[in-house]
Amino acid sequence: MKILKNIFELNKAVKNYKNVGFVPTMGGIHKGHVSLIKISQKNNKETIVSIFVNPTQFNQKKDFKNYPRNIRKDISILKKLKVNYLFLPEVNEIYKNRMKNFKLNKSDKILCAKYRKGHFEGVLNVMNRLLSIIKSKFVYMGEKDFQQYMLIKRILGKKYKINIVGCPTIRENKIALSTRNKLLNKSCIKKASKIAIKLDKLKKLSKMNKFVDLSKYKVELENKFKIKIDYLEFRDEKKMKLDNFKSKYRLFIAYHINGVRLIDNF
Repeated sequence: MKILKNIFELNKAVKNYKNVGFVPTMGGIHKGHVSLIKISQKNNKETIVSIFVNPTQFNQKKDFKNYPRNIRKDISILKKLKVNYLFLPEVNEIYKNRMKNFKLNKSDKILCAKYRKGHFEGVLNVMNRLLSIIKSKFVYMGEKDFQQYMLIKRILGKKYKINIVGCPTIRENKIALSTRNKLLNKSCIKKASKIAIKLDKLKKLSKMNKFVDLSKYKVELENKFKIKIDYLEFRDEKKMKLDNFKSKYRLFIAYHINGVRLIDNF
């Protein structure tokens, strides 16, 4: 595996992106990332993984500082997976050139965009920079961050005329895998697992056309598990509008458990 720390090294190593898949990450490589890498490897001759903890998408400096990092472990995992290239840039390397910043439309300011001001603008800006550097035609992203995936697909997929491939959420103990899970103790993991089971049952109830009062259910979950829920909503997959169950839809949640914010969808 070639470890490339700047754009010059990257351009020297990768001259043709025709058969190179791209998996962007912020590190903390887990089974969810591994699944994305394996899908890329199955569909492309070579795969490039980036690890870059982007400061502009964090609402608080403390959150950015506390984000789990273990680059040695990440490199070891990626080598075992026989990843071809690891792009490992510093902040100055990514943000050294001026590029137009993205702003969300009013209709996009839902779910996490409503509760994390500037977060998706930061995500779109850094992905815009990464895609201007790494010119792969296929980019692989997990559906756990479904809102993020849809925004990048709609805005940047169209801009660069590339395929943003959504890949299934990988779960462990029913919980959607996330680097942030490493901040949870065993008690919180157990609680998050029970919450996931409850939400899965709630989604199944909706499929059976049984009425569910989400506002009431939200309060019940908060009281039962001693958590704070930002949102609990059904939205359609295509336009992310509040759903009437006539199209393909998902149940979305964001909640805080022991100071850690987790998101999920079913």
